[in-house]
Amino acid sequence: MKTLFKSIYIITIATFLSSCVQETHLKTFHFKVDMSGIENINNPSVKGQFTTPSWEKAIPLTDADGDSIYEANVEIQAAQFGIHFKFVNNDEYELQDQNNRFIKFEYEPENFTYEAIYNNSESKITKN
Repeated sequence: MKTLFKSIYIITIATFLSSCVQETHLKTFHFKVDMSGIENINNPSVKGQFTTPSWEKAIPLTDADGDSIYEANVEIQAAQFGIHFKFVNNDEYELQDQNNRFIKFEYEPENFTYEAIYNNSESKITKN
């Protein structure tokens, strides 16, 4: 009888734990940062909690058309409610001693365009 109760207990716990896993959704970001006011642009990138390892990997930003707007496309699978990040130039984070940038999510697949000026906390977020 103890074996039966133990088996039922284990099955119940396993079912409970497996049902707690949240489904992830594809989040696509098009980052655009205006760096026209920066004199020495060197290895511009974006870092945040969406990279692995978190805040360590730099996503390079490029300016293909020479307009001083540096861009990157990023796709992640996420179940979380949002991401924190900052733009980086010459291995230095922007917005020193200020809050991180933030994009809030819904619990569904989403596409965003994030537009900002480097080292200016104001931004425009468009959900596409």
